[in-house]
Amino acid sequence: MKALVLSGGSGTRLRPITHTSAKQLVPVGNKPVLFYGLEAIAEAGITEAGIVVGETEAEIRRAVGDGSRFGLRVTYLRQEAPLGLAHGVLIARDFLGDEDFLLFLGDNFIVGGIADIVAGFRASPADARLLLTEVPDPGRFGVAELGPDGRIVGIEEKPQRPKSDLALVGVYLFGPAIHRAVRAIAPSARGELEISDAVQWLLDAGLDVRSTVITGYWKDTGNVDDMLEANRTVLEGLEHGVEGEVDGDTEIIGRVRIASGAIVKGTRIVGPAIIGTGARVVDSYIGPFTSIGDGVRVEDSEIEYSIVLDGSTIQGVRPIEASLVGRAVEVTPAARTRAAHRLVLGDYSRVRIA
Repeated sequence: MKALVLSGGSGTRLRPITHTSAKQLVPVGNKPVLFYGLEAIAEAGITEAGIVVGETEAEIRRAVGDGSRFGLRVTYLRQEAPLGLAHGVLIARDFLGDEDFLLFLGDNFIVGGIADIVAGFRASPADARLLLTEVPDPGRFGVAELGPDGRIVGIEEKPQRPKSDLALVGVYLFGPAIHRAVRAIAPSARGELEISDAVQWLLDAGLDVRSTVITGYWKDTGNVDDMLEANRTVLEGLEHGVEGEVDGDTEIIGRVRIASGAIVKGTRIVGPAIIGTGARVVDSYIGPFTSIGDGVRVEDSEIEYSIVLDGSTIQGVRPIEASLVGRAVEVTPAARTRAAHRLVLGDYSRVRIA
């Protein structure tokens, strides 16, 4: 079985971060989201993966390389425009051949891996197996409708009136029939070949489409709130470890990982939190669920429940919370200006100013 990893999207919901960086490489717990998926694929016993890339191809190639660090052999497949998930399958036809395959969205994050799901599909193949999970806002996702016997009877993409609260997780297992489906469907109203339409084609053709409802953690890291939530989840499982330099005036509470080469002075860190390689944190407060990237400088500042990417500087700013700070960003106080009241008052006015 091969894996097909879709990493060609433009990440509009994560702008401005994704103006200069691939959304799949934005880190949670100081590791790119895409890497968690590649590790899960390898852990499931898959050794060959195709990565569908777009405008950020060069950046993803630099980060992933030939895949050997993950135990994978990686082939890159260029998608000239983000024309939908099913289009990604369409252009990967030669790579996939007639084998069963795993389709994995590169910006999805699943706790617990997918090894059991892949093993189950190998033991009991079908034309498709979908992963579903209950969500509070199903209109944001592809939604599955189940019949009385629990089998899928219909799929809708981002419906205005969802027929269930079961969203399609960004992990699919397919047999070769999906190649007929993606060739048969037409672009949706938004101009994309939808994987939900391809699955519906399989259903309409009377083919074997099964589902598994997962209860573990899943997150589509498509916006800032989801990124911060995924970061929180990763840090909840963080193991404590201090490899960098920490002075006697620093207070560390809870599970905190400080990477080698980092310098921490006069700072209070309340975990779970992670400080990256070569970071410098001085006279500051780092609160829970915060990831400080490699080479970051934090001085005389307070920050919590946030992600700060590599090479950024935060100096003299407090407090910062629920924030995503990109690479090589500088955050400093604005120049102080004299505050004054500017008034235009009519005759006989009465004004009280606190």
